[in-house]
Amino acid sequence: MRDAIQQARRIVVKVGSSTLCYPNGHLHLERIETLVRQLSDLANQGKEVILVSSGATGAGLAPLGFKEKPRDLVLRQAAASVGQGVLIHMYERLFREYGRTVGQILLTKEDSTSRHSYLNLRNTLHALLQLGVIPIINENDVVAIEEYKIGDNDTLSATVAGIVEADVLIILSDIDGLYTDNPATNPDATLISEVHAITDETYEIAGGAGSSMGTGGMYTKIKAASMATNSGIHMVITSGEEENSLRRVCKGEELGTLFVANEQKVNQKQHWLAYGKRISGTIIVDDGCATAVIHKGASILPAGIIDVEGQFEPGDTISIIYKGKEIGRGLVNYSTADLFLIKGHNSADIADILGINATYDEVVHRNNLVLIH
Repeated sequence: MRDAIQQARRIVVKVGSSTLCYPNGHLHLERIETLVRQLSDLANQGKEVILVSSGATGAGLAPLGFKEKPRDLVLRQAAASVGQGVLIHMYERLFREYGRTVGQILLTKEDSTSRHSYLNLRNTLHALLQLGVIPIINENDVVAIEEYKIGDNDTLSATVAGIVEADVLIILSDIDGLYTDNPATNPDATLISEVHAITDETYEIAGGAGSSMGTGGMYTKIKAASMATNSGIHMVITSGEEENSLRRVCKGEELGTLFVANEQKVNQKQHWLAYGKRISGTIIVDDGCATAVIHKGASILPAGIIDVEGQFEPGDTISIIYKGKEIGRGLVNYSTADLFLIKGHNSADIADILGINATYDEVVHRNNLVLIH
């Protein structure tokens, strides 16, 4: 399976704050230079490369005299404002020495929730790649308040990988992969070389928060792996501190943990539905509905709905839950208020219950639904 990584033509690489910065907030220049050299060499081989880089807030700490990341949102945004300039200047300077051109893209959640913005981002990224430019992407921490934050750059990197239909996503972290248990507390924990299916157990052994410099731990990386593999993209977690780890992974060496892509990948519209649009609410379905949706490719009818949660309107994206687990996401045809009235009823009764003439038979049509494996 590592041969697929070696043959990958379009590669998204995510690097974390703890890899790019020292604990005191100063840039780790040796690691950044090594990363740039490896990315440039991949580009020289004819591969298309996108870098998702954390570190803006971390890079702004030292210039502002902060000893650690401030808790106050405004001060964190101020640090990000300074750090973005420091970081992109360093990247541009180093990449130029290796003959490569870079372009910066700063994103917020809104850039993927709007279908128009999503497609525009996709077109821009494809244009940059065709021009031989290496896009450097980060969340726009300067303006993104909590409501509009993507949340962590592991999720961002998986989102970007899905948008550009990458072959592989490589996450360079401060840990060298997924272990059978927390290696910091269990000396008998062993590295898992390959993961073919992400299960509840996978999340359970993922552990808690990451380093003090970053925002994501192993748990967010497993979520990113789920997004990537469902989009037909292999993902590798490996150490950014290991010498030439990126080059070695791309040569097929068994470093880190490989999450194997699902063969039944989602298409671009499904990717946007599942991972782009904001989830506005939840419907809980019964056995018959879940079986029909998962195994028969059916739409979701009101008769199969047990309960409704959240506040949403027609056209919003909702999560579909069966026995406490998410099985899918889709565009809903009815509001929360209407669903409370028609849940459990046959489609033929909808018009009489709601007192309207024209209705949808389906709560979520199959064409607007994507399964979450």
